[in-house]
Amino acid sequence: MQPFPTLQTNRLELRKVELNDVPSLIQYANNKKIADQIFNISYPYQEEDAIFRINFVWQGFKHKERYVFAITYKEQQELIGEIGLHLDKANDSAQFGYWIGEPFWGQGIATEATAAILKFGFEVLKLNKIYATHYPENPASGKVMQNNQMIKEAELIEHYKIDGVYRSVHQYRLTKSEYKALHA
Repeated sequence: MQPFPTLQTNRLELRKVELNDVPSLIQYANNKKIADQIFNISYPYQEEDAIFRINFVWQGFKHKERYVFAITYKEQQELIGEIGLHLDKANDSAQFGYWIGEPFWGQGIATEATAAILKFGFEVLKLNKIYATHYPENPASGKVMQNNQMIKEAELIEHYKIDGVYRSVHQYRLTKSEYKALHA
C-alpha cells in the first residue's frame, strides 16, 4: 500500500490522522456548533468516537474510498480540523467535507485547505468533478467554496433527514475543465 500523502500550503500541512491526534480530535470536535453542521460528528464527542473515526479514516484510505487529512499548522502539527475527499470511483468524482476547531474559525484555514484538496483531487487523483454541500444556516462554509471559485449548482430542499428533521443543503462544484480554466 502506498503511503498516505501529505499536502503543504503556505501555512498548513494536511497529513494522515494518527492515534496521537485523539486528544485534539476530542478537544475540537466535541462542540455542538460543529456537530450541528457535520453529518458524522456526534455531540458529545468522546474518546471512543475519536478512535472509531480514526479507524474509519484509515480503512477508507486502505480501500481507496476516501482521503481524510488532519489539518495542522506546519510549525505546530496539532490537529485543528479535518478535510477529506469521499470518492465515487465509478463517476471519477468526489464529495469533500471539512471541519475546523472553533478557536481557529475566521482565519482562512478552511479556504486554504480547500484549495489544497481541490488541487490534490484534480491533479493527483485525476478526478473529473469535486463537489461539496453546506447547510443554508452555515453561510461561512458557502463562502469557503466561493473563495475557491466553486460554482453553486443546486439547492437541495429537505434533502437529508437528520434526527427527525429534514434539512436542505446548497451544493457547489468544480469540474476538471472548470478547474483547468481557473489555473491556466
